[in-house]
Amino acid sequence: MTQGIATTGHVSAVRGAVVDVAFDTGVPRVNDALTVDIGGTPLLLEVQAQLDARTVRTIALQSTNGLRRGAVVQALGGPISVPVGDSVLGRLLDVTGTPGDRRDPLPADAPKRPIHRAPAALHNQGAPSELFHTGIKVIDLLTPLAQGGKAAMFGGAGVGKTVLVMELIHAMVAGYNGISVFSGIGERSREGHEMLLEMTEAGVLDRTVLVYGQMNEPPGARWRVPMTALTIAEHFRDADKRNVLLLMDNVFRFVQAGAEVSGLLGRLPSRVGYQPTLATEVAQLQERIASAGGASVTAIEAVYVPADDFTDPAVIAIAGHVDSMVVLSRAMAADGMYPAVDPIASSSVLLDPLIVGADHVAVANDVRRAIEHYRELQDVISLLGMEELGRDDRQMVERARRLQRFLTQPFTVTEAMTGIEGRSVALADTIAGCRAILDGETDDWDEASLYLIGTLDEAREKEEAAKSRGKAA
Repeated sequence: MTQGIATTGHVSAVRGAVVDVAFDTGVPRVNDALTVDIGGTPLLLEVQAQLDARTVRTIALQSTNGLRRGAVVQALGGPISVPVGDSVLGRLLDVTGTPGDRRDPLPADAPKRPIHRAPAALHNQGAPSELFHTGIKVIDLLTPLAQGGKAAMFGGAGVGKTVLVMELIHAMVAGYNGISVFSGIGERSREGHEMLLEMTEAGVLDRTVLVYGQMNEPPGARWRVPMTALTIAEHFRDADKRNVLLLMDNVFRFVQAGAEVSGLLGRLPSRVGYQPTLATEVAQLQERIASAGGASVTAIEAVYVPADDFTDPAVIAIAGHVDSMVVLSRAMAADGMYPAVDPIASSSVLLDPLIVGADHVAVANDVRRAIEHYRELQDVISLLGMEELGRDDRQMVERARRLQRFLTQPFTVTEAMTGIEGRSVALADTIAGCRAILDGETDDWDEASLYLIGTLDEAREKEEAAKSRGKAA
């Protein structure tokens, strides 16, 4: 896994995933890797603390079943190193870089890099400027993504984070010529198999790397798996000068695994039971995602929001590092508005006239204003009905409802469930459609004509077909 001057010690205590190791000389440093043999199978440990002049406390990255006190431990002289480069393309790896796809082992001469590295120097980093068009209307309009930026999908359980990330993968593989690295943090094995099959069927597996730390693995593996994925992405960026798309699902489970590790190590918990090192751990991960040397790492992250509480310390810590926040709303999901992106709570630093143009910003702001006005009047509508609103308010509410429906979209990854073919919509068509609705061109249309469609032309065809059926009846 790593190479260096080896030092030998022995296991002095085992408490689940926490293993204490005593050395006679040459105590390893924090984050150094150790290996111990359990019945012919190597177990990898990572140093987390130096207890005294001879003893270190480590966290195991694999199961410690069968480990005994007195077992010989080898210090490997540096952090865990994982294979990188073209040999890992098309492969499914675990946190240590070992293939889990039942294919041939990786070549012995594959280059390796340590998973713990400093972020690119600030003077070498480039600012995100080129837009990353996704073909998803609500994201391209209200929360534009940038190549070399960081975007996060925030939402509670069951509101569509993974589906949205999967659709973004699907939307981007067609027009994206760089490398994709997918990091499954605390994923179910079923999701890993589905991802592998979909990448194979789409014909993009040969430029994709899948790195998984599954739910049934020890917390140390789930905690370090994003570092493995980042190391692979950084190699393609720095050595090959290739743009990399880094997808992480789910970053909250990285924080959760860190909290488990912190508890196992005996640290006092901080707010809401999180580890006291929460902000540092999130920063160490997020600050490595950057453009450098003319190539970029673009991150799209799914973030679970526990109990839909957006004031949760983990959510706040992650949100502070991203350029684009895509907030998923349970209320919109309950109303069938998919993708359930909240147009008011979602935001992007790229929604700036100097970056996307004045027309784009004006339409986005008008859409937000209309939907926000509709939400302010919802209590009045629920109590008294639409008839009690003034003419201007009623017109604004009707247009806002049409905008909400126009910003829904059928996804390619949900075709099997919905029976509706997925749509990808150009940004110009999205802006033109929203402007037409705001200007009143669709005021006499049925709202259903705008639901789950692509461009406004498709809605116009649905409306004309509905009217012709009405005349025929």
